Amino acid sequence: MAKTHARWTAAGSVVAVAASLLGGAVFAAPAQAADPPVITLTFDDADGDQVAAAQILNQAGLKGTFFTPSGYLDATGYMTTAQALALQTAGHEIGGHTVTHPDLVQMGADEAKRQICNDRVNLANKGFRITSFAYPFASTSDAVLQVVRDCGYNSARGLGDLESKVPESVGFGFAEAIPPLEPMLTKAPDQIDNTWTILDLKNLVTKAQPAGGWVQLTFHHIGDGIDPTTNTADPLTVSTPLFQEFVTWLAGEQAAGRATVKTVDQVIGGTVKALVNGPAAPAPQTTGNLIKNPGLETAPLVAGGLPQCWAAGGWGTNTRAFSVATPGHTGTAAGQMVMSAYTNGDGKLLPSLDLGECAPSAVPGHIYQIKAWYKSTAPTQFELYYRTGLGTWSYWNLAASPLYNAAANWTQVTYTTPPVPAGASAISMGMNLISIGTLLTDDFELTDTASAAPAEATAAILAAATASSLGTATGTVVCGLAAGGCYQNYQAGVIHWSSVTGARITKGAIDAAWAAQGWENGGLGYPTSNEIGGLKDGGVYQNFQGGVIHWSPATGARITKGAIDAAWAAQGWENGGLGYPTSNEIGGLKNGGVYQNFQGGVIHWSPATGARITKGAVRATWAFFNWENGFLGYPTSNEITGLKNGGVYQNFQGGVIYWSAATGAHPNAGAIRVAYASQGWENGRLGYPTTNEFAIGGGAVAQDYQGGRITWSPTSGTSITYR
Repeated sequence: MAKTHARWTAAGSVVAVAASLLGGAVFAAPAQAADPPVITLTFDDADGDQVAAAQILNQAGLKGTFFTPSGYLDATGYMTTAQALALQTAGHEIGGHTVTHPDLVQMGADEAKRQICNDRVNLANKGFRITSFAYPFASTSDAVLQVVRDCGYNSARGLGDLESKVPESVGFGFAEAIPPLEPMLTKAPDQIDNTWTILDLKNLVTKAQPAGGWVQLTFHHIGDGIDPTTNTADPLTVSTPLFQEFVTWLAGEQAAGRATVKTVDQVIGGTVKALVNGPAAPAPQTTGNLIKNPGLETAPLVAGGLPQCWAAGGWGTNTRAFSVATPGHTGTAAGQMVMSAYTNGDGKLLPSLDLGECAPSAVPGHIYQIKAWYKSTAPTQFELYYRTGLGTWSYWNLAASPLYNAAANWTQVTYTTPPVPAGASAISMGMNLISIGTLLTDDFELTDTASAAPAEATAAILAAATASSLGTATGTVVCGLAAGGCYQNYQAGVIHWSSVTGARITKGAIDAAWAAQGWENGGLGYPTSNEIGGLKDGGVYQNFQGGVIHWSPATGARITKGAIDAAWAAQGWENGGLGYPTSNEIGGLKNGGVYQNFQGGVIHWSPATGARITKGAVRATWAFFNWENGFLGYPTSNEITGLKNGGVYQNFQGGVIYWSAATGAHPNAGAIRVAYASQGWENGRLGYPTTNEFAIGGGAVAQDYQGGRITWSPTSGTSITYR
């Protein structure tokens, strides 16, 4: 069970707990006056302006709990380690908040342990006493709760489980129990943002005073909330005057005995448990496509989440929503972001900023090539980040790509990064929106251009280029492709090399068709020949590991593969009656079927029937009866000729279609077909069918033939009348 932003998921459990408490209280003794509520002031994310907030607390004699991601310490805009240690010395508590502040339920078990356990270890090694934890985004699950226990924490805070100014929280109750029923998921009101007033803040305290209990307030920025890296204000900001006013009032409530202010550790108590290290991170990947789940096809770990290894990102004042769109550029999934309102900042989908499960490995000084496919209603660009130290992710300044134009159709873009900064161990990137619009992204590639090209590849590519008319090279040999492949761009095309296929040239329309399938990562794999010309009507073709691409001036570049390609070959390729293909395979048919259009007909394939050709009048009649979705189903043979008077027929799962020049094409099925067979088909007295089956009343049907009629009724079966 996953739990995120608890006010939408915890209502039932709160009601259940309340009911059980009421049930147990029916015969209880009269209640005594409640103790004053305990108020805890918590601060999330180690934002640098919280240091000034702590000084305000110090002046009022109050202490708070600061939940601090260890990967944020000493980063631009955040507290330094020295500042956080000074807070602890002054009596404030430092708590854990993961290393990089991820959504824990979207991660695998090992990465969650690294984030939670290593964060506590990192902070302890810096000199902090760590017993309390807070879930980033208030996102947790039963499994994550257990990890927090296993990592040695005494408690963990959620959000949105107590009543506040947020309308959806009505009825949740005003305070957590002391001690909490579940210390690994303690209740708290929603986080405080720039819409809260002094009355909203006071209400969190005063509404808890009649019954007592524990209320944890959650702050982020105190001041103007301006992020120095983006120069924009964070909505999760409380102004300094408002915070000062509330703290002064709260100190007065404590002095009057109407509230008590404590840290989380003071409320929960308990000893400091032994440190537990998380699992070692996976070994860095340095070759091939460094993106995990590049096509976004691997489903999320929790329902409704993003594809594995992908996370939502962004900053500033805007409204963005992330989802999975179907279909993708290839496969069934693409990332979709809708920016419905925009003031500043951006939004993006990018590989998870984690400690090794998903984040692409990087080598300082190396240059990386990024490829991605996108569709967008607004301009977009790549934004980049890099990881250093214990897990600090930083915006890669001056590394963003140029803006790419809006694109109604799937479009691939390629961008080469600057050299990776010193100390970096991983990078991440996403295509963003900086305006209202909808962006779809899919089929990402990230390769290290510094991967050494094998001498065999360099020599083979050079030889292929020398023997071609590609012109001069426009880039260096780039390796790290699938199966250890390499490529080099030239003025008039590209040469790809792999140890299995050698060096092969792709260019023009065939190269574009291959690119649309994901290059060597798609179903076609690497090319196994260069273009071969001399075909009918000026056509050319090129062989690939997974199929063939044919091109002609009339039909463009089209892919054939598998059983459909074999069926076309059996008809003489483009020289047969089918001519050239006019589409690629098209899927989504009944029972997993696919089809492909050709100049002279169509080839349909299904697992049960194989690849079969339909054309002309027979195909038109099958289409009239709704193709494979009608009673005929899929064809089970090609057209069979040699019938009387030049006729043909074709078998289908649900019957037969007959055609003759005199009668046209008509289906024949069921009991009427059995009766027709008993008369010798078209060679008998009935000849060819001249109509389709038609109703004659009373549930009966009939079909006319050149020499008579076959009638069927549910009561009397079939009967034949001759002309």
